[in-house]
Amino acid sequence: GFILGIRPGRPTTDYIEKVMGRITLGGAVALAIVAVVPTMMTGLMNINTFYFGGTAVIIVVGVALDTVHQIEGQLIMRHYEGILKRRGGKTSGLLRL
Repeated sequence: GFILGIRPGRPTTDYIEKVMGRITLGGAVALAIVAVVPTMMTGLMNINTFYFGGTAVIIVVGVALDTVHQIEGQLIMRHYEGILKRRGGKTSGLLRL
């Protein structure tokens, strides 16, 4: 593979490292905000009865995203089963369920 506009070799390595650094920095800042904002809001609003920490939010979002991916996978698999049933159940090549 290649990256359009980037020469093979060291320039490609440098480009990928630069892009990965930007992505990592952006993700780290976003996670820090999600982890710190609930604590700041409870302190500013003097809410002591209900505390929902930033790490809990990260866990819930992670589980929700994983669940969505699992459901999408099941729907795609059922779609392929429907195609196979219309063809009389015959499969060829790598598509065998």
